[in-house]
Amino acid sequence: MSKPRVNLRLSHKLHAELERRAREPGVTKTDIVEEALSRFFDPESNLVLEERLLRRMDTFDSRQGEIERDTALCLETTAHFVFYWLTRTEPIPEGQRDAAHALGQRRFDHFIQQVARKLGNERGVVSRVNADLGDAG
Repeated sequence: MSKPRVNLRLSHKLHAELERRAREPGVTKTDIVEEALSRFFDPESNLVLEERLLRRMDTFDSRQGEIERDTALCLETTAHFVFYWLTRTEPIPEGQRDAAHALGQRRFDHFIQQVARKLGNERGVVSRVNADLGDAG
């Protein structure tokens, strides 16, 4: 059964794009126009893609909120520690600074190792704080 023939007038820009796309293997002008008209007359067919995109955007929004919360947690924790340290630590006498520096370096290295271990573990501080926040809510 033959299809009815339709004559159209297109802008030069659309015509050039139609010609360019129809040069691709396995694609005809009829295929392109039929697909465009099908989508135009049945906008519900596009909802599947829109729903997938909306779901991904919702997931992204949720993860962004978690990142913002974790960043705020880190900032508050660091600020609290610095404030406490500055108000409670006595100045080191001149003759003891080298030894204190060496001890501080060893403690810092140990601290970094502990942080790295906790980041690779689900039982780190952030998960504990999140659990406490969940219990409070």
